[in-house]
Amino acid sequence: MAAHFHLPGLFEFYDFYKIFLPVFFEHRQWFYQDFQIDSIYGAPADCLWGGGRTGFGQSGIEKDVLALTSDYGVSARLTFSNSLLKENHLADKKCNYLCELFCSRKNGVILHSDLLLDYLKKHFPHFYFVSSTTKVLTRFEDFAAELENSDFKFVVPDFRFNRDFDLLEKLSQNQKNKTEFLVNECCWFQCEKRKACYENVSRLALGEKTEEWKCASPDAKEGYVFSKAKKNPGFISVDDIQKSYVPMGFSNFKIEGRSLGSALLLEFILYYMTKPEYQLEVREKIYLDNSLDLF
Repeated sequence: MAAHFHLPGLFEFYDFYKIFLPVFFEHRQWFYQDFQIDSIYGAPADCLWGGGRTGFGQSGIEKDVLALTSDYGVSARLTFSNSLLKENHLADKKCNYLCELFCSRKNGVILHSDLLLDYLKKHFPHFYFVSSTTKVLTRFEDFAAELENSDFKFVVPDFRFNRDFDLLEKLSQNQKNKTEFLVNECCWFQCEKRKACYENVSRLALGEKTEEWKCASPDAKEGYVFSKAKKNPGFISVDDIQKSYVPMGFSNFKIEGRSLGSALLLEFILYYMTKPEYQLEVREKIYLDNSLDLF
């Protein structure tokens, strides 16, 4: 069974993927053969339906993004996970334009709102749909019920279920096929305000006034640190994927990183998808040359 990866920054990292995707598909021997790029997800900045992370994606490159993903057979996923949408928000011209452009059975939408789900099913029925982790379903029975919802092709569970193997292995194979693990989450494992944090992002996307969000994590000031994420109790390593999750019947893995830099995105890809002995070759193809100065 192959491991299917879902990568961040459909619009945010378009310039990166324009260089990286040719490297990945032309030099497959540098990468784990059973690790595949299934989709790239994201949204342009200032998308009313956006959520999860504040928008960083470039605008005006929508057709270029679609052409790039189509050329390489990669699914494009629009991240429309705003949890606070109301009826009047559904008429937003920008988001409807994006749906008209990307709507196909190959492409999907990551969402939270049932209101938006019903709207998209009616007006853009060729999309597949992904249930967002922003729902923060903290009871395993609620997550299992979400997996039974036929509207969703995939469901991204709260990362705190990642190590609940006694429960995960009891899922049916169909449920396992729909489960998409968030592998590199850095959020504080004990956080009780994760859902409120996502709602704050939704308000920002809607242009509503909101107080400055204060993360409850003890080391929030550090921001995202990959070495710290690797110590998170919910972290899923390459070894975990190969020796535990895939043998157990799971095949979908999501890398977060939309609000981060492309340098860190490359580190994620080097770690998760690149054979260690070829990491230098990938760096050389992406950016490294003998005249590069770091400082």
